[in-house]
Amino acid sequence: MFIEPNIRGDKRGWIEVICGSMFSGKTEELIRRLKRARIANLKVEIFKPAIDVRYDEVKIVSHDERAIQSTPVDNSQKILLMVGDVDVVGVDEAQFFDEGITEVCEKLALRGIRVIVAGLDMDYKTKPFGQMPNLLAVADYITKLHAICVVCGNIANYSYRKSADAGQVLLGEKDVYEPRCRHCYYE
Repeated sequence: MFIEPNIRGDKRGWIEVICGSMFSGKTEELIRRLKRARIANLKVEIFKPAIDVRYDEVKIVSHDERAIQSTPVDNSQKILLMVGDVDVVGVDEAQFFDEGITEVCEKLALRGIRVIVAGLDMDYKTKPFGQMPNLLAVADYITKLHAICVVCGNIANYSYRKSADAGQVLLGEKDVYEPRCRHCYYE
């Protein structure tokens, strides 16, 4: 893999990964960090997978309706093509990206860019989801968030699917998924 040199002088980049189950606040935390970067007058660009149109075709929107403008892309390499002179790159729903997303994030970090990625670490069957294991492996900082189990009220880190659909990717909200703790998930 060819890595472009750090053209930003002594500025060092890194990769932050925010992970957890559905309804744990991943997108909300991503939006919070990106807005704080903008308050600090940093140049920010934000991307999301084009297939995620649950709340908005362009904006990243959290379940509590916080939103921030983003650029939808259909493959990870387009992020490299679209990133200009920025300080921070945000990526939401990373589990839906192709296998190149890890290399893209590493290239950006090596250019001196802070990369903040959010995504589900496990699918509804509790299996590692998409490229998230690879992103977690190369991350400099990891934040694992938890939801609250809708059955018992304990800490939840599983995304329970209420639908019988067997495909790994099924975009949905509270109508299709609910957060559950380990005990309630397996009952």
